[in-house]
Amino acid sequence: MPVKIRLQRHGKKGKPYYWIVAADSRAKRDGKYLEKLGAYNPNTNPATIDLNIDGAVKWLQNGAQPTDTAKAILSYKGALLKKHLAGGVKKGALTEEQAEAKFNAWLEEKAAKIQAKADGISKVSADAKAKALEAEKAVNEARIAAAEPAIEDEVAEETTASSEEE
Repeated sequence: MPVKIRLQRHGKKGKPYYWIVAADSRAKRDGKYLEKLGAYNPNTNPATIDLNIDGAVKWLQNGAQPTDTAKAILSYKGALLKKHLAGGVKKGALTEEQAEAKFNAWLEEKAAKIQAKADGISKVSADAKAKALEAEKAVNEARIAAAEPAIEDEVAEETTASSEEE
């Protein structure tokens, strides 16, 4: 049975939410699957990915072929690296501890990159809000400045009209 690791679409129209599943390649896109490996939410920034790495590695070692998008997700979360390191352990190039240390170091580096991106996004949004506030203040000050001469003209007309009546 040819097995694929692929995305199964859920969510509503315009707001996709995907399950990462191991499924028979002949099954429908949203049909029967063998095992749910995780979830992928592209609606958040950065995208939220929850993945059972050990389950994905097990399926990859048993011959499951990931689709292009699933392969990108597996690579992003480190499942392909873990499979590669497991192959090195199996061949005797690494010990289990060395492989685990390399994988954990990679995870920490990846987490730092993700945190830096999230901080950058929040900084950009804060800067945009600050610019919008400054622009709004400038527009309000211009509006007030434009209204002051008109008010002074009205006051002057009223004083001249009241003095003529007397």
